[in-house]
Amino acid sequence: MTPLHAPPSEGAGPARPPASTDRPAILAVNAGSSSLKLGVYDATTDDLRLLARVHVTGVGVDARWRSVDADGVDVELAVEPTATHAAVLRTSLGWIRQRFARLELVAAGHRVVHGGAGYLAPTRVTSEVLSALRQFNDLAPLHEPHNIRGIEAVAEVAPSLPQVACFDTSFHSTVAGPAAVFALPRYLTESGVRRYGFHGLSYDYIASVLPRYLGATAEGRIVVAHLGHGASMCALSGRHSVATTMSMTPLDGLPMGTRSGALDPGVTLYLQQSRGLSVEEVSHLLYDESGLLGMSGISAYMEDLLASDDPRAREAVDYYVYWAARTVASLAGALGGLDAIVFTAGVGEHSAPVRARILEACAWLGVELDAGANDAHAARITSDRSRVSAWVIPTDEEIIVARATAALLRPAA
Repeated sequence: MTPLHAPPSEGAGPARPPASTDRPAILAVNAGSSSLKLGVYDATTDDLRLLARVHVTGVGVDARWRSVDADGVDVELAVEPTATHAAVLRTSLGWIRQRFARLELVAAGHRVVHGGAGYLAPTRVTSEVLSALRQFNDLAPLHEPHNIRGIEAVAEVAPSLPQVACFDTSFHSTVAGPAAVFALPRYLTESGVRRYGFHGLSYDYIASVLPRYLGATAEGRIVVAHLGHGASMCALSGRHSVATTMSMTPLDGLPMGTRSGALDPGVTLYLQQSRGLSVEEVSHLLYDESGLLGMSGISAYMEDLLASDDPRAREAVDYYVYWAARTVASLAGALGGLDAIVFTAGVGEHSAPVRARILEACAWLGVELDAGANDAHAARITSDRSRVSAWVIPTDEEIIVARATAALLRPAA
């Protein structure tokens, strides 16, 4: 595989002397609409040891670049505020080259939210694959176009670097039967109108580490709550997905930061037929103006709402907690019982009050909260007496991307 030698970028510090590049590494890329997350992993280690993370926010508007390496060295670089994804990627690769001597990036793996019915496993990126992925832009408008932009940015900076697409939908390919379809005419189902599920890379990671926390119970009936700006839940049995809340698009299921979550489909008909909204206006309303932001009129972020005395903020939080607890019960029904609940992602990992309220509402399922452990953000946040245990486990989508990329490009024995 061809090594990548990115040119040093302005602000990246003094260049290191030339060195041989015999230390292969894999780049994991998670591109959002205005953000870029990168993970750099040492491909010479079986566990793909993390070398550094890069996080750029405000891409194209007010870009801010920051990295933290495995030694805890925190670096901020000045970048052009209106820098594009390709520009900040070029800066990032320049920094990586200077920070790590003898480094050879041998592949880039990407989080891609929607793979449809055709992509059930990590896939080497080709022009044909990119063309196919663009067909999913309307199904995941907040994610898919930007995931593709990340692939294009790497191709622009390093055209010979092998790239791999890793799909959020792949993890849910084990969902079958009634959990996988809608009650629509069969010809629509057969054409691909069905439930796909998302946040799969996050659930894949949680499934991979569950035995460390739960031991043999990891193979049991687990509900994982990925609660962040986007939110979903997944029912795991034998560490495989059997049901999940998002469906054909990432708009379904739980209420989110700006997305409505589950909605009577008649509402969209009403908005178009009686209120005169266009398809584009309805899409913008449901994806960008609803959820916590729409209900509160204050903020899309849980920490802001919890700190507010405004009754609208309290109502938005109440709605979020109600549907989260109700969804745990629904997924427990899909599993035929419940052994454990796992919280992950931004709200799940960091908001003790939200976790507490959800678990208190699930007490009838056999959950007994340990308030002290929860407030301390311990791994286990239920008492020893609790029949259903609850846990906080940080997710890591980038390492799943790196592992999948390494496995796909590894020469056959």
